[in-house]
Amino acid sequence: MEWTDEGIVLGVRRHGESGAIVELMTRARGRHAGLVRGGASRRLAALLQPGNTLHAVWRARIESQLGLMVVEPVTLRSDGLMRSAHGSFGVTYLTTLLRLLPERDPHPGLFATLDAILDAFEAPAAAGELLARFEVALLAELGFGLDLTRCAATGGNNDLAFVSPKSGRAVSRAAGDPYADKLFPLPTFLIGGIVPPSLADMEDALRMTGHFLATRVLEPRGLSVPDARAGFLAALRREMAPGAGAR
Repeated sequence: MEWTDEGIVLGVRRHGESGAIVELMTRARGRHAGLVRGGASRRLAALLQPGNTLHAVWRARIESQLGLMVVEPVTLRSDGLMRSAHGSFGVTYLTTLLRLLPERDPHPGLFATLDAILDAFEAPAAAGELLARFEVALLAELGFGLDLTRCAATGGNNDLAFVSPKSGRAVSRAAGDPYADKLFPLPTFLIGGIVPPSLADMEDALRMTGHFLATRVLEPRGLSVPDARAGFLAALRREMAPGAGAR
């Protein structure tokens, strides 16, 4: 068997003296691993870094085998991503999230979202917004999509301001104000707002998506929220603090 695809590196581990097993998030075949001969060499090790997009050719006698993989560069962005704390923590966290998906289960939309996110991830403000959007997309792919399009109480789509922590549905300001302390704020950037989100907006969004990831995805599997997420948030606060760019 043989296939050719693009894939984003999620992780790599040494195999034998010179080989490496690389795990990719591929466009058409989901999360897929393969053995790269000579993957521990200096040239190939530079390619096999999390966040890089590669062109991959995979071959095996039967589909269930690990298979051999030959890779070539498409977009090498790992060096830029690792220059900042938010980039390093963010890539680690994103690759951990993607391992929640079943192996070899296609998610082409999620691949496209991840590829676009990583291209813009070096800027802290963009990274915070994009990570929140990615978590919303991942929840949907895992079957736990949030309904942020209309009010759970009235059915309308005007002035949506909150999200119910129980149902994952939006709530209008008028319906939610009496219960605001029990609801999540709904940042407008998640529902088409055109004003660039503030750090507080990003934190509100990530607090909400983190709740649903923990309660609907991680805890039922006996998992906890990865430490890299807290590291990303701490780095984002430092890097977006007033005057941070001047230091």
